Amino acid sequence: MSIFLFKTGAPALLAAGLLAASTAPVAAADYKIGPAHSFVEFKTLHLGFSWLHGRFNTVEGSLKFDPSAGPETQEIEVIIDTASVDTNHAERDKHLRSSDFLNVEEYPTATFKSTGYDGDEDGGTLTGELTLHGVTKPISFEIKKIGEGDDPWGGYRAGFEGSYTLTRSDFGMDYDLGPGALEVELGIYVEAIRQ
Repeated sequence: MSIFLFKTGAPALLAAGLLAASTAPVAAADYKIGPAHSFVEFKTLHLGFSWLHGRFNTVEGSLKFDPSAGPETQEIEVIIDTASVDTNHAERDKHLRSSDFLNVEEYPTATFKSTGYDGDEDGGTLTGELTLHGVTKPISFEIKKIGEGDDPWGGYRAGFEGSYTLTRSDFGMDYDLGPGALEVELGIYVEAIRQ
């Protein structure tokens, strides 16, 4: 999850601001992911009877982003604190942090690092490597830019969102919650501040 799931990332979404390649190389600006306005949400079926919703509250990372630059100049790395999982139920969160699921003691973070982007400044497909529960796999998911511009404090921000469906067993998490819970739907939301 953490993703996700999700080094979400990302996930990861920040590369959504990528534009079509330009003929002249341009250095992308450095951004820092703002943890106060970035998070990863998830939902999965619980025993096939109802939806379980939750989120990872602590998401950090960095990106290189410039709408005037080509896709090859854009990069993003998302780091998720797996212990920040929050489903609004303390005992359930404790179980999710255990070795049955996230095993946060051994794997305190999940990461996403981008390797490519296919799209324009409004959105597209982001690819990269997701590391979760000690397993690294290449993934691709859709992202779109929410907006960008000056903020009220003299800075410049850009925000992105994306979605990805994760299969838990692909990352070594196969605790039985019924067949409907094998997949986890992730929503990744990132706001980044230009440095």
